[in-house]
Amino acid sequence: MAAGARMAKVSSVLRNGLFNDKIAIVTGGATGIGKAITEELLHLGCKVVIASRNEEKIIKAAAEMTSRIPKSSPAEVLPIQCNIRKEEQVQNLISKTVEKYGKLDFLVNNGGGQFPSPAADIKLKGWNAVVETNLTGTFLMCKEAYNQWMKDNGGAIVNIIADMWKGFPLMSHTGAARAAVDNITKSLSIEWAESGVRINSVAPGSSIYSETAAANYGDATIFEAAIPYIPAQRLGKTEEISGMVCFLLSPASSFITGETVKIDGGASLYGTHTWRISKHDKMPAYTWEKDIEAQEANDNKSKL
Repeated sequence: MAAGARMAKVSSVLRNGLFNDKIAIVTGGATGIGKAITEELLHLGCKVVIASRNEEKIIKAAAEMTSRIPKSSPAEVLPIQCNIRKEEQVQNLISKTVEKYGKLDFLVNNGGGQFPSPAADIKLKGWNAVVETNLTGTFLMCKEAYNQWMKDNGGAIVNIIADMWKGFPLMSHTGAARAAVDNITKSLSIEWAESGVRINSVAPGSSIYSETAAANYGDATIFEAAIPYIPAQRLGKTEEISGMVCFLLSPASSFITGETVKIDGGASLYGTHTWRISKHDKMPAYTWEKDIEAQEANDNKSKL
C-alpha cells in the first residue's frame, strides 16, 4: 500500500478537534510507531514537531504528512533535526518549539534504537549507543521539556518503552535501558506532580509490526515467529500504539500518572521467549545431603 493511501485512512477513536490548540513534540516521529503517533495527533488537530538525527528523513515525512492535512484543520507538522543523545541539541529542540509556538503541551519520547545480539557479543560502543539513546536521550528530553516549559505550565509526557519484564534475550542492552525508563517514569511522576505534569509509559510488545522495524532487524520473519506466543494470535499495528498514546495525552487520563501500559495482545501474560535453551546439565540441584554429612562429621569430631 502506498504511503499516501495509508495517510488518507488515518482516524482516531477520540473526538475530532480534541487537540486543536495543542503543541506536541514526537521524537522519532517520521517512521514506524512514531509516525503513527504523529499522524493521529495531526488528525486530532495538534501541531506536531517531529525530531530525528536524520534530517532528510524527517523533512520527507513532514512534507508527506502535510500534504494530507485538510485545509480546514489547524494541524501542522514541523521537522527539527535533533540527536537526543546530545544535550545541546535537545535544548535547542525544546527552545525552538517554545519560541515558534509559545508553549509545549505534549512530549512523546519515541526515539530510540537497538540491534539484536547475544549479550556476550555486545561491544561497549554498541552498549553505550543503545543506553545513551533509549535511556539518556529520554531523560534529557524530559528534563529540558520540564525546565523550559512544563515546570511552570504543566503538560503530559508519554515514554515509549518495551515489554522487558521477563528479560529481553538478544536485546539485553535495550531491555536494561527501557526498564530504567519505566522507573524514571515513576520517579518523575512524583517529583513533577506539583507542577501539573503527568508522565506515563507505553510498552509495545515485540509483536507490533512496522516496515521500519522489520528493515532494521533485517529479518521479515522475526515478527511472524512471535504469533504462537500471543493470545490474540496476530501481530499488533502501530495504530494500536498511537491510540493509547493519544488517550494518555488526553483529558480522559487526567487522573493517570506514573503508569506503564503494555500493548502486546496478552503476550506478557501467556507466552515464553522465542529464545531456545538447549538441553544441558549445567545447573545441578544443591546437594544438601553432603552438607548434612559434613556437619555430622564435624559434630562427631568435636565429641572425641
